[in-house]
Amino acid sequence: MMQGIGNRLEAKTDHLQETLSREIQAEERISEVEDRLVEITNAEDKRDKRLKGNEQNLRELWDNVKCTNIRTIGVPEGEEREKGTEKIFEEIIAENFPNMGKAALTQIQEAQRVPYKINPRRNTPRHILIKMTKIKDKEKILKAAREKKLMTYKGTPIRLSADFSAEILQARREWHDILNVMKGKNFQPRLLYPARLSFRFEGEIKTFTDKQKLREFCNTKPALQQILKELL
Repeated sequence: MMQGIGNRLEAKTDHLQETLSREIQAEERISEVEDRLVEITNAEDKRDKRLKGNEQNLRELWDNVKCTNIRTIGVPEGEEREKGTEKIFEEIIAENFPNMGKAALTQIQEAQRVPYKINPRRNTPRHILIKMTKIKDKEKILKAAREKKLMTYKGTPIRLSADFSAEILQARREWHDILNVMKGKNFQPRLLYPARLSFRFEGEIKTFTDKQKLREFCNTKPALQQILKELL
């Protein structure tokens, strides 16, 4: 009888050890899977960061390529067929800035309608893209356009603007409320290329690339923090 009990205990012990061994193996496999998931997640995070970095670099490269461009908005379709888009831009300058002279116009590198195909769903004319040789000539013309405010081409209202990517345009729009408040406080705010805020504070020119950096600066300047508290 004792031998029978011993055999049963030994069988249960073997079964328990076998079960324990399977649990250990299962835990090891689970641990391996978890480690692998962590590796995959880390790899995906690194890949996402590389993709975002590449996208940012591409946007910066593209904006640098376009940094000398001027968009002419509102010129009726067909005007360029007889005289060419470059001639149209010359007429715009002559009509709106007669004192500017031809110096800036000699720096036109390229002029064309964009996009290349007319969208029948749009009633507005395609923009004319003017590529200048030098940034300073583009800035001179755009500064004159901002000061004049109302521009025309043969009596038709038009606009001149810088040529930015959609991301940069959005980044610039995000500064508009802050710009308006600062103008009212005589901080002499400006938007620098492509989307940096610059203003004069305590006798110095301050420049910020995003709201987070401006927020951190305001935390050290209670007076400025109070002025911008609703906007940051």
